Amino acid sequence: MQGDAQREAPTLWSGLGLGLQHVRLDALGWVELARRMHARDARLLSLWGEEQPGQGVLVWALWLLDDGLQLASLPLRHGEIYPGLHEWFPVAQRLQRALRDLLGPLAQGADPRPWLRHQAWAADWHPLRGQAGPMRVPENPQPYAYVDVQGQGVHEINVGPVHAGIIEPGQFRFSVLGEQVLRLEQRLGWTHKGVARLLRGRDAAGAVRLGARLSGDSTVAGAWACCMALEAAAGVSPPPRALQLRALLLERERIANHLGDIGAIAGDTGLGFGLSQFSMLKEQVLRLNQQAFGARWPMDALCPGGVARDVAASALAQLDAQCLRLGDDARVLLAAFEQHAGLQDRLRGTGRVDAALARSLGMLGLAARASAQDIDLRRGMQPYAGLELQVPLQRDGDVAARMAQRFDELFESLRLCRELLLRLPEGELRAPWPEGGAGGRAGWSLGLVEGWRGPVLVALRLDAGGRVAQAHAHDASWQNWPAVEWAAARDIVADFPLINKSFNLSYSGHDG
Repeated sequence: MQGDAQREAPTLWSGLGLGLQHVRLDALGWVELARRMHARDARLLSLWGEEQPGQGVLVWALWLLDDGLQLASLPLRHGEIYPGLHEWFPVAQRLQRALRDLLGPLAQGADPRPWLRHQAWAADWHPLRGQAGPMRVPENPQPYAYVDVQGQGVHEINVGPVHAGIIEPGQFRFSVLGEQVLRLEQRLGWTHKGVARLLRGRDAAGAVRLGARLSGDSTVAGAWACCMALEAAAGVSPPPRALQLRALLLERERIANHLGDIGAIAGDTGLGFGLSQFSMLKEQVLRLNQQAFGARWPMDALCPGGVARDVAASALAQLDAQCLRLGDDARVLLAAFEQHAGLQDRLRGTGRVDAALARSLGMLGLAARASAQDIDLRRGMQPYAGLELQVPLQRDGDVAARMAQRFDELFESLRLCRELLLRLPEGELRAPWPEGGAGGRAGWSLGLVEGWRGPVLVALRLDAGGRVAQAHAHDASWQNWPAVEWAAARDIVADFPLINKSFNLSYSGHDG
């Protein structure tokens, strides 16, 4: 590492049993660290930046290693080009483009096309900069420069960004020869909400409310990540009962999504029976959530320092009984799926991402585990340490593997829920929150939670009054959307809906 790299006091961290190191680097040190992280098979979790008043910008990169986390910062003057990370970490290509749109710094050798801008603001206007005056719109917007695929018989199919169904907007451009997909190019960012700006100025409770709404199917994961960041800054540890209730909510969120996805994948093969059966099971989970936690998707169940409400003793018995019924019903349906030749023919070998490609792309979460990547951050989270968490893996990386991964994780989450209910301690629901907020500590505070789709990251910098001064949110879909392009490239157009559904990545949580 460059000799003048400075190791700073650790950035605040809470709730995850991983060490965190932070170094402030120059450009040469930035490149050397990226090379070392790549050599250690680290995963680039996220890349973001903040404006430094009167100085320029500070670019942040966070890596996940087997033995901890590495946070690096690179100070830049406005207009200065910084070394790109995409040579070692493919996900950095899109992260760098988004950072360029929002804050201005350009990565050397990076794709120069916009990612979030979509002609909504001028190229020299950056929403996270302290620029005066109203946002400027482009006077002569240029069409997006898709990559052309040349060859006899090759033609293009453009899908989206508005779709015939109720899914969120995303644009997919297929280059095809006959029915075979030669190349898929995605264009996302249509649901960009400006979360980093929306979080600014919020107190702790307001930040958690927004964190729970980053992605509608990951409300508990988003809220918990936001709580974790705030609790790190405040030096607050949630009580044991609160942590176990958070884990119970997180696992039920995982269960509901896996049930829904298994049914949806079956439905995309034409097996309406599977879609209806798993939709019914998912509905049962959501209805009991309403009864026990006050909402089908309990967006406001978590609060800074703990949880917002308790669970009645009568509901605890119902929750446990439902876990038993769901496990029995899902095993019967799994046996039927395994014996259905038509279903298995559609799933096996379709949309394959092998282990080497998954590792190269830096995939995370469920889709990565279906390609033999043994990464699950619950191992370091409380209260999972005492629950003997089992992390299932699949090897084939195709749609069948992603379906099987969901079944395995479903059964493990049902077991975890029963353990959490059995061991639920008495005690307080939340720790006292500091008067005047959680301000006064320097640096970013980080929250990182293994949601059902993969890691959800919320990074916050608070002002002296405990309100959010800077913010960044990141969904694991950033790491996994590029894998969808690779998975589709060897199959036919008609298989794309099935491949896409087998990943079921976030649009809203991804776009931020």
